Amino acid sequence: MKSGFVALIGRSNVGKSTLLNTLIGTKISATSFRPQMTRHEIHGVMTLPEGPACAGGQAVFIDTPGVFKEQRSPLSAKLFNKVKAVIDNQPDVLIYVVDPSKEIGVEERATYGMLRHLDKPKILVINKSDLPKDERQYQDDYEAWGGDFDAVLSLSALRASHIQPLKEKVMELLPEGEPMYPEEQWTNIDNYFWIAEIIREKVFSVFEKEVPYSIQVEVDNVEERPDMDVINARILTSAERYKKIIIGAGGQKIKEIGKLARRELEAAINKKIYLELNVEVDAHWVERI
Repeated sequence: MKSGFVALIGRSNVGKSTLLNTLIGTKISATSFRPQMTRHEIHGVMTLPEGPACAGGQAVFIDTPGVFKEQRSPLSAKLFNKVKAVIDNQPDVLIYVVDPSKEIGVEERATYGMLRHLDKPKILVINKSDLPKDERQYQDDYEAWGGDFDAVLSLSALRASHIQPLKEKVMELLPEGEPMYPEEQWTNIDNYFWIAEIIREKVFSVFEKEVPYSIQVEVDNVEERPDMDVINARILTSAERYKKIIIGAGGQKIKEIGKLARRELEAAINKKIYLELNVEVDAHWVERI
């Protein structure tokens, strides 16, 4: 049996979290067009039976923050160090995810530089194969790096197309070992964290550039009743002006966020949700990550 840790590495907004959710078959990591949505070491557990084209075993995928060097902020520095820590812990397989619609730049070269000389099995995943060819104008540039990898695979995490070859290759490259999680467990995160991720994602789906990406959501309490779950959560932001934007005139924006989050949570757990959301100013939330 095969088992081991598989790190998903790449710059911001290349689709690592979407790929993780697709590989696991359920949503455990928040996704958005905004940079640096991933802030914690999230594990997604994929357990596969042995088949004609695939060794059986368990892969524990590690979703990492995007390499994002343009913003010189305490959050960016902290998240970059988290990526380095995952790499330094030497996962069994590294998956380097790239976006062929984006030109190779400073962040990409920094990420590639961290990985290319590592003596570990490495897979180069060129995401967004669902885009028209003229929008994937830098695909050849990334494929030219293929000699440093054990495999180069093109797929669409969003459309879940050509995912099976990646699963099979991961299992091929993993060492022999015993499962690290029970077969029925999909992730290392608890319900509080998962609920907070859903709410945070909805904040960014409601706002475009009015609110900075550096907000946080904390869930204070989840009360499970027979007829519904009652959730109390807070959206934390760094300035009073952003608090006013998030609440909106007459509370319309916070109501919209709550409605979107409640709809997704109810669909996921098949139970009615009462969600109470508050917005607070907390300039020190980054220190607690």
